[in-house]
Amino acid sequence: MGLYKIFKIVAMLLGFAGLIFWFLLISKGDDAVKATGAGVAPLLYIAYVIMAIVLGLVTVFVLKGVMSGDVKKTLISVGAFLAVLLISYVMASGSIEGLTPADKSEVTESTSKWVGTGLIAFYILAVVAVTTMAFSGVKKVITK
Repeated sequence: MGLYKIFKIVAMLLGFAGLIFWFLLISKGDDAVKATGAGVAPLLYIAYVIMAIVLGLVTVFVLKGVMSGDVKKTLISVGAFLAVLLISYVMASGSIEGLTPADKSEVTESTSKWVGTGLIAFYILAVVAVTTMAFSGVKKVITK
């Protein structure tokens, strides 16, 4: 039996288990769930276990794929991504000017800096993706 079939069966079993737990939660009723949270805690623990299993499997298969493939290209890609993050962090401002006094108590300069870093990194990666797609399209048109 192939690995794909095994994962497909496991995914179907997890989906079926989720469906059963969803029906159990609904059967408790909205009022009971809102008032006491009855039935929610076991579902959260099951979700945590499933998430840990999925993360473990993803990590194993990613590392397996990296080790069987070209490690040099992978390291170059990771380095390029880290360079984008570093450039984004340097460009981001930690300023909290313009916020209301209530917002300033909840938002620190560090939080503002990291949010700015994420936005700038997104913009850089989006521009790179669009440019790459446009270049690929133009190259196809020229070569035909």
